[in-house]
Amino acid sequence: MGFLDLYLVKKAPFQIPDAGKEWIVKFGPWITVVLLILTLPILLFALGIGTIFMPFGGVGYASGFGILTLFVIVEIGLMIAALPGLFNRKMAGWRLLFYSQLVSIVYSVLSGSVVGGLVFGLIALYILFQVRPLYRE
Repeated sequence: MGFLDLYLVKKAPFQIPDAGKEWIVKFGPWITVVLLILTLPILLFALGIGTIFMPFGGVGYASGFGILTLFVIVEIGLMIAALPGLFNRKMAGWRLLFYSQLVSIVYSVLSGSVVGGLVFGLIALYILFQVRPLYRE
């Protein structure tokens, strides 16, 4: 993580102000809860519709759908597991959110959204590394 810390914090052209970092750490877990609540019906809908259309899509659709769905489930699982640590400002929660973001970037690249996944992933990693000093072991 030293490479990312160097380029996303120390050499970053813009630093988030301390008040902004505090706001992100204070309300970030609640924003994560809202995003999880909004994502859950979409995921359940996709799993239901995907399962219905799987026989019509053939082998390629079934295998691709399963792998990408697995990435989404792992990402959501990591976000849920990170919540207690984020509320308590523990480094373990920050790490789980970091791993969730890495899974999200890999998912975006594999699903064909290379540019968008990398740009939004870089923005998310920038914010994560900017607030990292506010979490404790």
